[in-house]
Amino acid sequence: MKSPQKITHHWQLDVYSISVEAAMRLFELTKNFPREEMYSLTDQIRRSSRSVSSHIAEGWRRRRYEAAFCDKLNGAESEGAETQSWIEYSVRCGYLTKKEGRELHREYDKLIGKLVKMQNNPDVWILPRISRK
Repeated sequence: MKSPQKITHHWQLDVYSISVEAAMRLFELTKNFPREEMYSLTDQIRRSSRSVSSHIAEGWRRRRYEAAFCDKLNGAESEGAETQSWIEYSVRCGYLTKKEGRELHREYDKLIGKLVKMQNNPDVWILPRISRK
């Protein structure tokens, strides 16, 4: 049996890949939103969805410090929840179908669940401290 590959970069994280794919799906779907939503709903949903992956990347680079790592993951979790609220508005306004909204909402639920699990078990991810003598 092959042992799992050691994760050395944020883009190797499953949670990061899921966040990028979800943000890209939203980007493509929002291309069809009305022009009058360009600076409100379209901009907001794109910003929050992209912010999830950027928070994950920042957290990965701060994993030497548990509090900083968890803070960034919590930020990613918050941005994911914000994205879910924009998805709801998009469905209610008729810009996304109920099916699209449900699928995206579930994808963000999955993503948020993974982020919470990482925050609840940070020892798996935190880098060991280097002692200096």
